[in-house]
Amino acid sequence: MTAIWVDTDFGFDDLWALLVLRYLGRNVAGVSLVAGNAPLAQVTANALGAKTSYGFDWPVWQGAAKPLKRPLETAERILGPTGIRTRGMVLPKPDTNAPSEGAVQALANWLSDGAGAEPEVLALGPLTNIALLLQQSPELADRITRLIWMGGSAGRGNHTPLAEYNAFADADALAYVLSTGIRFDIVDLSFCRKVTFGPKDMPLTDQLTGDLLGGYLDIALERGRSAMAIYDPLAALAAAQPDCIGFSPCAVEVSTKSDESYGATNVSHVAASKVRLATTAGTDLARLCLSALKREAMDGPR
Repeated sequence: MTAIWVDTDFGFDDLWALLVLRYLGRNVAGVSLVAGNAPLAQVTANALGAKTSYGFDWPVWQGAAKPLKRPLETAERILGPTGIRTRGMVLPKPDTNAPSEGAVQALANWLSDGAGAEPEVLALGPLTNIALLLQQSPELADRITRLIWMGGSAGRGNHTPLAEYNAFADADALAYVLSTGIRFDIVDLSFCRKVTFGPKDMPLTDQLTGDLLGGYLDIALERGRSAMAIYDPLAALAAAQPDCIGFSPCAVEVSTKSDESYGATNVSHVAASKVRLATTAGTDLARLCLSALKREAMDGPR
């Protein structure tokens, strides 16, 4: 199976998505980082701490520290200063630094020289790095077999009433990516909200993973909900096990107006398009995602 490149603002569900890829045997060629859940320095610390804790061997590259046109607005008001809610534990402090400002070039080099016949990119945060790549090397839009993104919403938002966070964080980047005609599969907020887990579903895991998963679940429990939606891991499933999720062609427009609509995505279904929206789910997607975490406890330290 062709390796995949992951572009991420490295919160907990981004980590979970990478564990899903490992569980399903999908090799990760590289990880590029983008500011989003937290500022870039913290996102970098999260990624390198996860490498240490979980024994990942992929290279890490720092990317965009801010959106294309607007100031950065993180998700720290929900996720806290690290961008990862916990129940007390933290990822270890990294003892190495990611290469500075190299993500876009590293991704371009991989696509040009080492990605194999059908390279795919999995994007789990704001699309700033992807937009910069396509601005600098527009010919690479045709080189990417599939860009899979967790973001946008065909319904209501989560960061604002109208906008999902990853779309809001850099709507200008999303607009640019849509304009390139790239093959683009979107696992949106409305789809992810259909796949949830609650306290009774918590798997037996190692102490750190259980703590991080509990902190993620607490985001919902503290708001009076009985279950938490699964986000980025579903996009990883779409990449690693495509028959799990069905996609339908669509047209997507994103608002880049400087008003309350910024980041809102308008989705309409069409007969044919290079852009597709996740619409149908196989059975037990939550169980499959949770099994990736359970496997970590079974396999032990790497």
